[in-house]
Amino acid sequence: MSASGPLGATSSTAPVTSTSSTPATSSTPSATHNAPSAPVAHNALPPPSTTSAARSSRIAPHSHIKGLGLNSEGYAKSGLDVGAGAGFVGQGNAREACGVVVDLIKSRKFSGRALLLVGAPGTGKTALALAISQELGVKVPFCPIVGSEVYSAEVKKTEVLAEVFRRAIGLRVKETKEVYEGEVTELTPAESENPLSGYGKTVSHVVVGLKTAKGTKTLRLDPSIYEAMLKEKIVVGDVIYVEHGTGAVKRVGRSDAYASSYDLESETYVPLPKGDVHKRKELVQDVTLGDLDSANARPQGGQDLMSVMGSLVRSGRTEVTEKLRKEVNKVVTGYINQGTAELVPGVVFIDEVHMLDIECFTYLNSLLESPMAPTVIFATNRGNSLVRGTTDIISPHGIPVDLLDRCLIVKTDLYNHDEVAQVVKIRAAVEGIQLGEGVVDKLATEGEKSSLRYALQLLAPAAILASIAGRTTVEVEDISEMGELFIDAKTSAGMIAERMRS
Repeated sequence: MSASGPLGATSSTAPVTSTSSTPATSSTPSATHNAPSAPVAHNALPPPSTTSAARSSRIAPHSHIKGLGLNSEGYAKSGLDVGAGAGFVGQGNAREACGVVVDLIKSRKFSGRALLLVGAPGTGKTALALAISQELGVKVPFCPIVGSEVYSAEVKKTEVLAEVFRRAIGLRVKETKEVYEGEVTELTPAESENPLSGYGKTVSHVVVGLKTAKGTKTLRLDPSIYEAMLKEKIVVGDVIYVEHGTGAVKRVGRSDAYASSYDLESETYVPLPKGDVHKRKELVQDVTLGDLDSANARPQGGQDLMSVMGSLVRSGRTEVTEKLRKEVNKVVTGYINQGTAELVPGVVFIDEVHMLDIECFTYLNSLLESPMAPTVIFATNRGNSLVRGTTDIISPHGIPVDLLDRCLIVKTDLYNHDEVAQVVKIRAAVEGIQLGEGVVDKLATEGEKSSLRYALQLLAPAAILASIAGRTTVEVEDISEMGELFIDAKTSAGMIAERMRS
């Protein structure tokens, strides 16, 4: 994450430019043979592609999840279309419960609490957590981890949890400052004799001309501001603003008067600013407490909250002590009380929470009681199991009872035949796979017998087999052959058990 310098006492050096790109294009294989063809072995080489330059984007397991799929009254929508239920099929009660949690998070009445998603593998627990993040939007921090990520030879388990919690607490800094804003029409450094030596010259000041839609103004600025402009690579024609109080410089982009007719541009063009050159401007910046911790561990000069943001992009891991976190909290609380900043509690999602041990669970209790605590979502597929790190504590879901008492628990149900069929249709549409007659019913039967994940994993290999055979549609025989090549987990476990008995 990079932070810009308009809110700090020192200016940032990161130019605000973006690279435009052409839209990604995808192609679908064209049918070369419409007539039935002889069976092709699964290890045969595919025919040469006529679209060798085409690119295909990666399809993630939860690419079709766009939200919880609730209507305006908070009830779960259903349908075969991807947009009908925002990609979700079934799990109506769980989705509606998560919708209530989303409303609580948005109203900031769920901080310091925990939501526990429980259910069998492949019933949509991770999808529910991702849907919650989609509903909250990009402005609310969402930090997902897996329970086993806390175990490291370099960092303590509690330190990993504390760092994740801090990254999930956002801070929206709002300030109204006096600035000089406009398009640069003149950038002239004035030189004078160097008083420290008889050789060479030094920049005494810089003359900057700024233009807006309402007028122009010429400024005489300090040499340090000129150095900041050189770091920002500001030239005539750029739109910038300079803070009146601190002298921080921010490059907004290139004036659209200099826009060309090229298809590809490496510049961001912005319109000419309106109003006067000298104005009051509200500046908003979103950071997290984790960012501030890291920046304060490597201070770059200033002592206030804003002056450390320019160091966020620096590499290297620095230990963040509990004392430093308390100091950051003290400064942040001061800015919140002044009305300059606003706390935005985010979400920490810990999947496979039963992998944590008793030490982590004890530390989670203290983190949840902190006044600056985010919302926590746990997910597990365990029933009664041993709490890790102990030898005699058996607890529901592998979570100690004292932490379990803090959780609202949402249960996910197994998918039935019709729901598996709907999910298969949605995934086939997302992956661009055409299914023949009887294929959906065949996959739904496989999913009901073994698992939904196994049924969905057969889609892509079956599509490849159909393509080798010169067809654009997956048929039932392709699914049957995939079932012979790839066995499911239950079949594998049964084979092992039978072999052990014999």
